Amino acid sequence: MTTPETPTPETPTPAPVLPLAEAAALLPERGALIGLDLGTKTIGVSSCDPDRRVATTVETVRRTKFTADALRLVALADERRAVAFVLGLPLNMDGSEGPRAQASRAFARNFARLSGRPIALWDERLSTVAVERALIAADMSRAKRAAVVDQHAALFILEGALDFLARVRAAKLPDESPPNEG
Repeated sequence: MTTPETPTPETPTPAPVLPLAEAAALLPERGALIGLDLGTKTIGVSSCDPDRRVATTVETVRRTKFTADALRLVALADERRAVAFVLGLPLNMDGSEGPRAQASRAFARNFARLSGRPIALWDERLSTVAVERALIAADMSRAKRAAVVDQHAALFILEGALDFLARVRAAKLPDESPPNEG
């Protein structure tokens, strides 16, 4: 007899959902990542190369039912051989979590059961605002902005995460400078 906590073939062990600072230790050195900007009507998706140097927009997934949305995200990750997801966590300006952050955490917990990959949470405060300003500065029409803003917000989230991971990696590398002769 199994307990609710014991995984069965029907209920696989959920992938870990952690802040990126904690998830970084679980991630392999190489492998593509998928960035996600979760909205109420859409999910912006971005991806990076396996060396985690260049991120690009992928698509905007129109939200329908959770399972259909999750399966589409998993398919995009499979196509890119992604090793993990980076989900934007919309914190309040004071760092507290409101209803949107709680909804993102709930999505992450549910998605972790289907994704088969770690889900790293990344502070996305003002990502959509920054993207909107950049698209306006590029003189993009309102209609065109609406079509791509979520993808670009996912790109903004993923680029921030990649910068963080690069700093973590650089901090772990031994100092290769020659000894100081003095």
